[in-house]
Amino acid sequence: MSAVCGDGRVSAMECGEKASMRCTSGSGEGSLDRLLPSVNTGLSPRKRSTSQCKSEPPLLRTSKRTIYTAGRPPWYNEHGTQSKEAFVIGLCGGSASGKTTVARKIIEALDVPWVVLLSMDSFYKVLTAEQQLLAANNDYNFDHPDAFDFSLLVHTLRKLKQGKSVKIPVYDFTTHGRQKEWKTVYGASVIIFEGIMSFADKELLKLLDMKIFVDTDSDIRLVRRLRRDITERGRDIEGVIKQYNKFVKPAFEQYIEPTMRLADIVVPRGGGNMVAIDLIVQHVHSQLEERELSVRAALASAHQAQPLPQTLSVLENTPQVRGMHTIIRNKETSRDEFIFYSKRLMRLLIERALSFLPSQVHIVQTPQGEDYEGRTFHGKGITGVSILRAGETMEPALRAVCKDVRIGKILIQTNQDTGEPELHYLRLPKDIGEDHVILMDCTVSTGAAAMMAIRVLLDHDVQEEKILLVSLLMAEMGVHSVAYAFPQVKIITTAVDKKVNDLFHIIPGIGNFGDRYFGTDAPPDWSDDDMDEPSC
Repeated sequence: MSAVCGDGRVSAMECGEKASMRCTSGSGEGSLDRLLPSVNTGLSPRKRSTSQCKSEPPLLRTSKRTIYTAGRPPWYNEHGTQSKEAFVIGLCGGSASGKTTVARKIIEALDVPWVVLLSMDSFYKVLTAEQQLLAANNDYNFDHPDAFDFSLLVHTLRKLKQGKSVKIPVYDFTTHGRQKEWKTVYGASVIIFEGIMSFADKELLKLLDMKIFVDTDSDIRLVRRLRRDITERGRDIEGVIKQYNKFVKPAFEQYIEPTMRLADIVVPRGGGNMVAIDLIVQHVHSQLEERELSVRAALASAHQAQPLPQTLSVLENTPQVRGMHTIIRNKETSRDEFIFYSKRLMRLLIERALSFLPSQVHIVQTPQGEDYEGRTFHGKGITGVSILRAGETMEPALRAVCKDVRIGKILIQTNQDTGEPELHYLRLPKDIGEDHVILMDCTVSTGAAAMMAIRVLLDHDVQEEKILLVSLLMAEMGVHSVAYAFPQVKIITTAVDKKVNDLFHIIPGIGNFGDRYFGTDAPPDWSDDDMDEPSC
C-alpha cells in the first residue's frame, strides 16, 4: 500500500512484514516553552494519578460516536465460540513520547464502537518495602524490564485477544503500588496496547498484529515528563531530572530505542502526525472487514432440520397455559391484562426451572415428632441474571419463589447497522462462578443475544451445566442455536414457535414483549432478540 507523506515523498507500508515507515506531517510541534509547566509559588494541589481511574466511565466520546472502552465479547459463530480474534495494535516509544495521544487519535479515527486501550503502566510489579524506599528517593528504576510483571501482562492480553473478561490492576503512581480494587475489562474489536516496553518480550510480541513505534525528540519527551510528573504525580523538579538522567535516558537507549527495528510503522512526533495515523487506520479497517461475520444469518441457516434437543423443557400445554398464551398473544389485549397473565406464566415458568436445580435428601422432624424425608437444594447458591430490558420483568417471579436470590443484569442490544448483538453493560454478583444461574429473557428468536449472555457467564467462570436459560417464548431456531452451542445449558420455556421471518420475528409470536409490557412504542425494525435501554 502506498502513501504520500507530509513532505510529498511516497513511502511503502507493508504492515504484515517487519518493514519500517517514517511519516512526516506539515504541522510542527511548536515551541518547547509552551510545553513547560508554569512555575510559581501558588501551585495547585497535587493530583493523585492512577493508571486506571475507578470513576472514569468505560467510554470515550468523540465527535462521531461513543466508543465503549470496556470491551465486549468477540465475534461469534453458530457454535457459540469465537470466530476471529481481536486486532491488537502495539504502541511503543520512550517515556512521554505521546503514545497515549496517538492511541486516542487512532481510536477516534477508527470510528468503531468497541475498543480497549490497555496501558503497560498498569502492570508495574508490586514493590517490596526496600524498593518502596528507593522509589520514594527516586532511586528505583521503573524504566527497566524487570520493573514490569510480564507474565501477568501476557496472560491478560492473551485473554483480551480471545474476547474474555480480565481483571486489570489499578496502579497508583503517587504511592508506587497497586490499589486493592482491579478493573474488569472485556476484549473488543480493536485492542490498543501501549507502553515503553511493549516490544521487549517475545511472548508479548506474538500477540501483536500491528507494531507502531512513536519516535519523539528527546528534548520534547523530557519537557513533557517534567510537566506530567510535577503537575499530575506530585514530584519535584529535582527528583524528575535525577530519575530521567539516572534511569529514563539510559533505559531508552539500551532497551527501548533498539526495538524500533521491530516496528511495522514508525511515527515521528506522535499525535500531531495525522498522515501516519490515517495510514494506520486504513490498514486496521481492512483487517476488521475480513473479520466481519453475520451472526444471526449464520444461526438462521444452522442446525434447523434437527429434532428439538433433550436439554429443552417445555411447560405442559394445559388448558390453563394455552389460555394464558391466547390472551398475551392477542394484539387486542390491554396492557394491564398483558402484564397480569404474563406474570402468571412467569411464576409457573420459574417454578418449573427450579425443579431442575440439584437437590439432596434432607430429613426433618415434624411437629408430631415424626421424621419426614424431604429434599433440599444442593449447591453453593442461586443467582438470577436478567437480559435487559425484557428479562428484568421476570425478576419479581424469581424473588417470589426463591428467598434471598442474588440478581445480576446484562444489557445486550442489536446493532441496527450490522444486525448483530453487542454487549453494552453487565453487573454480576461477586463469585457468581460458584452459583447455579437462572438466565432470564422473555423471548428468544435466533438465540444470538442469549448465546452472548451465556458466553458472558462462562467468561465469569460459571459452569455451563449450572446455567438454566428461562424464556416465555422461543423459536425453534433459537432453541437449536443455544442447544448446539452450549449442550449442557438447560432450556426452559412455556412454548416453542416453529418459524422466524426475514426480520427475525417469531411467528406467530407475541410481538415486542418489552414494548407491550412497558407501554412503549416498538421501532419499525425491531427484532425479538432486540434489547432496548432499561426503563428508569
